[in-house]
Amino acid sequence: MDLAGAQVLVAGAGVTGKSVVRALTAQGAQVTVTDGNAERLAELSGLGAELVPGLTEPPEGTALVVTSPGWRPTAPLLVAAAEQGVEVIGDVELAWRIGQTREKPPVWLAITGTNGKTTTVGMLESMLRASGADAVACGNVGYAVLDAVLEGREVLAVELSSFQLHWSSTLAPLASVVLNLAEDHIDWHGSMDEYARAKGKIHTHSKHVVHNLNDEWSRRLADENASDEAVRVGFRLDTPKPGELGIVEDLLVDRAFVPDPAHAAEELGTLADVRPAGPHNVANALAAAALARAHGVSPADILKGLHEYEPAPHRAQEIGEVAGVRYINDSKATNPHAASGSLHAHADIVWIAGGQLKGASVDELVASIAGRLRGVVLLGVDSPVIAAAVSRHAPDVPLQTLPSGDDDPMTAAVHTASRMARPGDVVLLAPAAASLDMFRSYGHRGDAFASAVHRLAGEPTHDGG
Repeated sequence: MDLAGAQVLVAGAGVTGKSVVRALTAQGAQVTVTDGNAERLAELSGLGAELVPGLTEPPEGTALVVTSPGWRPTAPLLVAAAEQGVEVIGDVELAWRIGQTREKPPVWLAITGTNGKTTTVGMLESMLRASGADAVACGNVGYAVLDAVLEGREVLAVELSSFQLHWSSTLAPLASVVLNLAEDHIDWHGSMDEYARAKGKIHTHSKHVVHNLNDEWSRRLADENASDEAVRVGFRLDTPKPGELGIVEDLLVDRAFVPDPAHAAEELGTLADVRPAGPHNVANALAAAALARAHGVSPADILKGLHEYEPAPHRAQEIGEVAGVRYINDSKATNPHAASGSLHAHADIVWIAGGQLKGASVDELVASIAGRLRGVVLLGVDSPVIAAAVSRHAPDVPLQTLPSGDDDPMTAAVHTASRMARPGDVVLLAPAAASLDMFRSYGHRGDAFASAVHRLAGEPTHDGG
């Protein structure tokens, strides 16, 4: 990819845009950056790019547009570029193309899905590092994949969003996986089919197509997008067949990356080695193991990686136990599909939920966990939707909806839940909804939950409260 002297337009001046500008100027491109936020655009001054606010079509002579992932395909600038025949790509595609110009291109192991991406990419990074690889988790996890490529990292455990994949075309990872799929980001893509089509692009040029045999969409996207030359590797939460990873009794087992899959298997660890617990995280561990095995990581290093993996905050994070009741923070469960994994990991639950559902239905979720519920505490703008589902599917379960004007809603929620819970129960924050109606982020929401639990236990909180 020869960018020397090429006129390139960067759409978006946020964190991704800054990374893209640095990469392009290092390649000798003539870079223009545009953004509707002039203040944010000004933060890129001094990087060697021309800054032009509010462009709605590419400047004359533009050879390439690199867009930030948040820009929708319907943005006037991107529509105009397509009409003029100017290629539009994202930062991930740019990172791939720059990497391919290196004498030794980095190895890409790519992960997408609606839920579980960050956990899986963290597990994968840990497994790769346990094997001695110069590996890093990057992409949609805070460390830009473009930066990882420019810094010369050798093996990339890459989390990819549907937005990033939409703008990718030649990406060809050594191995790829779609963990699962459920309704999300439909407002950006326009339909579930378009959302799925973007996710499936991860497999188009992949050498090892890994898929979740317990998820219909994951199987379907592997079927629709894998090339004839790709190696297909499935994983399942039961006994694996030849060419698959799965579970035998309490063992995680590989029958894919072994010399004789028909008659032999390798043990990778046990269910007890997977943290956080729960079937959804066992699936994540099997997916990570499949990608690591595609890169040649040994079973011993898979196990070592599982032991050394540190779960990220706000993902099924145990906060403490008060009066025989465990309190678990899964604030990252920002949609019903994500919440389902945590809810199905426990038998007796007081569920704290609510926030912005973004149009998602919760009926199927509530019906599936009705028998596990000791009580439900709701807060946030879409509480009435969840309350109605609970009334339909679990009418005998105690339900408390907190008023929106409560000064400290999470403290009120935790205290209400504690009164519903009995020794042996779990109070679980798994909102099934986004947080921005009441909190700065899902992390802020999770921190508020943890602080409330510590206050309930009479412990000092991180802010001295």
